[in-house]
Amino acid sequence: MADFLARPIGRRRFIRIGATLAATAAFGIPASAASPMRRWSGNALGAHASIELVGTDAALAEATFAVVEKEIARLEGLFSLYHADSALSRLNAAGRLDAPEADFLRLLALARSVHRETGGLFDPTVQPVFAAYASHYAGGRSDALPPAELADRLALVGFDQVVFDEAAVRFSLPGMAMTLNGIAQGYVTDRVADLLKARGFDNVLLDIGEIRVLGGGRDGVGWKVGLAADPDGNTLADTLRLKDRAIATSMVAGTLLDAGGRVGHILHPRKGAVPSAFSSVSVVADGAALADALSTAAVLMSPDELARLDGAGVEIHATPA
Repeated sequence: MADFLARPIGRRRFIRIGATLAATAAFGIPASAASPMRRWSGNALGAHASIELVGTDAALAEATFAVVEKEIARLEGLFSLYHADSALSRLNAAGRLDAPEADFLRLLALARSVHRETGGLFDPTVQPVFAAYASHYAGGRSDALPPAELADRLALVGFDQVVFDEAAVRFSLPGMAMTLNGIAQGYVTDRVADLLKARGFDNVLLDIGEIRVLGGGRDGVGWKVGLAADPDGNTLADTLRLKDRAIATSMVAGTLLDAGGRVGHILHPRKGAVPSAFSSVSVVADGAALADALSTAAVLMSPDELARLDGAGVEIHATPA
């Protein structure tokens, strides 16, 4: 059981595969396209990560990728739920994190904004509920989580009970815990994009758990990004052309916790496991962290709620369940 709770869950694997399928087509550029493409692949927050740089030489790309790897490692040291010495893990263990780094505070500030915008549907403090479901189903059980246990865990959920400033991050209730899996990959993607822009790169595809693009791709008409039709990413539901935008996709069934396939990894902060009206929701926004957090909440919304979210700087692509 402990091993199940300690290992990363690849909740975004279908996004990466979907993006890779489309990217493969996008990179099938005629030989006349002269700009060189430099590629990097690795891991970030337990998921596959990749970067494509257009128009740079091999030596500069290699040096840049070394800097990127260090930045990803630094941010993992803040946000990883599975590294015992990360800032997040220390916060969850003690209920308090003194002198948090600026990136930790910036991420929490964005999380608070999205929490309010989504009526509380995006709530990183849902972690105790997730842990209860994960522990319950770790042995292959098929019965429902006992209502009393669910109620006890739901009582610990509420991002408004997280107090943070430059001095400390504090939980107001004993037993609270956070997961940043619904926003951290997007945040890391944005930070790496900022790093690359500062170094003069303006035509880039980043897939660091979430997708963000700079520029118009090798052909100039937009990077081609695919939306997976299923959690396995075997087929694409659609492809988009993006310039200077980010996209994140969420599926409740992206990772299933129970053997019966009824309990997904995205949990309602007031109800626990609930069916979704959508098999997937993709959000296109200016930043990957915003798209990440909004897509996590959006897959829990009703069609009317989702319609109200569409627009105002974000674009929604939803597939009904």
